[in-house]
Amino acid sequence: MSRNKYDSVSDEELVEMFKNSHDNLYMGELYIRYTDLVFGVCLKYLQSKEDAQDATMQIFEKLIFELKKHQIATFKPWLHTVVKNYCMMEFRKTSSFQKSEKEFKCNAVSVEKEQDVHLSDQHDKEMVLQQLEHGIESLNAEQQDCIKMFYIGEMSYKEIAASTGFSMNEVKSHIQNGKRNLKNYLTKQ
Repeated sequence: MSRNKYDSVSDEELVEMFKNSHDNLYMGELYIRYTDLVFGVCLKYLQSKEDAQDATMQIFEKLIFELKKHQIATFKPWLHTVVKNYCMMEFRKTSSFQKSEKEFKCNAVSVEKEQDVHLSDQHDKEMVLQQLEHGIESLNAEQQDCIKMFYIGEMSYKEIAASTGFSMNEVKSHIQNGKRNLKNYLTKQ
């Protein structure tokens, strides 16, 4: 016996129904289908059950907005990429904080002048990372996705094309234009 009336509806059809109606009922069905997958990927990357649960909720909240912005050819690989990129960004934030904290504690014993120089360098690096993050957010959605998948997700052009539905030339163009726009943004900063 069928679980519900959406069992025969594909993921991609649910996405389109959601985009057309903005009815969270369709989002809820995607949540039911993919909560375990999202949680599993988050747990793999974040190594903490609590962090993975939080990330799962954050990702599904983010999807409400992201699904409206993107044309998705195949939902499952696209979702996997979104989850992987989210976790990598979270991992980077956490690793950067822990690394900074550890370096600070180690350097607390060193000479005050050396400590000041090191903290200044660390502060500069953190500022550059923040500017880079803001710069990526300033790109259009297609460029953001392609840049994140290519550089953060380390995906090939072919994998990005399969995940987003873009042609190979579109992927290359989005990455090239995204890099140029990101460089312009950082230069202005």
